[in-house]
Amino acid sequence: MLSVEQVVNKKLPNLKKTPWLEKSATWFLRHLLHEKDIQQFTNSLPPLDGIDFVEHVLDYFNFNYSYSAKNLDNIPTAGRLIIIANHPIGSLDGLALLRLVSEVRGDVKIVANDWLTELEPLKPMLLPVNVFGEKPQPSDLRNIREYLHSEGCVIIFPAGEVSRLRPNGIKDTRWAAGFLKIAKSTQSDILPIRLSAHNSAWFYTASMVYKPLATALLVKEMFRQQKKQVHCDIGEKIPLSAFNQPTINLNQQVKLFKKHLYRVGSTKPTIYPTQTAIARPEPRQPLKAAIESCELLGETHCGKKIYLYEFSGSSPILREIGRLREVAFRTVGEGTWNRRDLDEYDTWYMHLILWDPDDLEIAGAYRLGDCRQIIQSKGCDGLYTNSFYRFEEGMKLIFEEGLELGRSFVQPRYWGKRSLEYLWVGIGALLRKHPRYRYLFGSVSISNALPKDAQAALVCFYSAHFPPFKPLATANIPYQSTQASTTPTFSGSNYSEEFSQLKTYLANIGFSIPTMYKQYSELCEKGGVQFLTFGIDPDFNNSIDGFVLVDIHKLKDKKRKRYLETR
Repeated sequence: MLSVEQVVNKKLPNLKKTPWLEKSATWFLRHLLHEKDIQQFTNSLPPLDGIDFVEHVLDYFNFNYSYSAKNLDNIPTAGRLIIIANHPIGSLDGLALLRLVSEVRGDVKIVANDWLTELEPLKPMLLPVNVFGEKPQPSDLRNIREYLHSEGCVIIFPAGEVSRLRPNGIKDTRWAAGFLKIAKSTQSDILPIRLSAHNSAWFYTASMVYKPLATALLVKEMFRQQKKQVHCDIGEKIPLSAFNQPTINLNQQVKLFKKHLYRVGSTKPTIYPTQTAIARPEPRQPLKAAIESCELLGETHCGKKIYLYEFSGSSPILREIGRLREVAFRTVGEGTWNRRDLDEYDTWYMHLILWDPDDLEIAGAYRLGDCRQIIQSKGCDGLYTNSFYRFEEGMKLIFEEGLELGRSFVQPRYWGKRSLEYLWVGIGALLRKHPRYRYLFGSVSISNALPKDAQAALVCFYSAHFPPFKPLATANIPYQSTQASTTPTFSGSNYSEEFSQLKTYLANIGFSIPTMYKQYSELCEKGGVQFLTFGIDPDFNNSIDGFVLVDIHKLKDKKRKRYLETR
């Protein structure tokens, strides 16, 4: 419960030395802060806290917020994030923004004046800052950083106070650089949200006469906001890479961020490069029903299920696959930078799905194409790989007995949990069901996030140890090596020694061999795996694609038992 007397005692203890001044200040603050009204409101509250309390306050004032449903997708569903916003009314706009963001991020908190911790039900949503003094307390900043390092979502009002009337409209005063320092130190992306609302003419008049007087009137202004609303223009996320540049002065960057925010939702172009947000997850129950209607290929010992999905019209399965592909590929520096990573081929290819029935999540997926069937119905243009490679006559035999594999992913939360291995168990189940498939082929990518020398070393190693027997394919955009003299080269003479050399080289520069390259190269006896060519994929952040061909007849005995023998 708000008690002005307690606030005065806690925040202004020196007033006790002058009793008459303490009494006058307490009386004035009770009137100014609507103590009686707020106490009546809090006394009537059910036992609510956090976002339930925020919602109740907004309902009490009949204060609403509006936004574009499409732009709600701009709020990332997970990962550390700083949301910056202007502060047009200095009260209910902050609560409305909390409520809006909580629709997507249940972990959202807001940086606010520590006086607000006197409202006990609001404390779970706050990262309090002591605003007295020139700088925030180190402990306050540490709490904010720790919350971001735990992958939380934090709202910051860079102005730290309510907007004022300016010649060009109602705008924030000078922004502090704290939000930007925190973003850089925690490696956080920034999402701008522009709020449109205003206080009364009396408030702006008082502000021009005496600024502290207007600040003191904010609670009264809050009660004047009944039956009103704030409009929220949600911008696109600004990635860390767009502003983590030491060459630009920090204060200049802050000014650019402020200019960027006030252009959000307008016809003017924004300042910083932005990223299209990934689509929100599909509702779980419709997804579960759609998955369970697919063909079940098998089940893992840990309870995950492997399904085969074939497109037959609009489905939450394909939308969720596209969303998770984008999540997985962006995490390793690739991705289409669209809301979902989908293309026309998805509608006529099969999809192998690893399903977690406990968490109702697609843990990973593989796209599979029956080459003979696709060529019969759509010609060679129907093959995904045909858009990246020129095929020689010898590939016709491969196509006749071939299964194209590609676009595989494991969503990040399932990394390191044998998910890729389980997908290969599913591929084995499909191969047992259709023994006419002899060849597996497709593109295997090397992220452009790797240093050029590391890329060159990988291409050199796999070209040397898994060369094509004869020319079968050429990349439309061939990879051109730019390796330095210090980059190791490989002759292909001793696999174990040179593999160890490659691993050590990559480890020394902070990288490792891509998982899919290890997976394919370890499947077969010598001669069973070939890397036919290497090319550049401009649609996926210029990643390098190795075109791999696997002959199932040459599987190692251990792999044959694991994947192809009946379980």
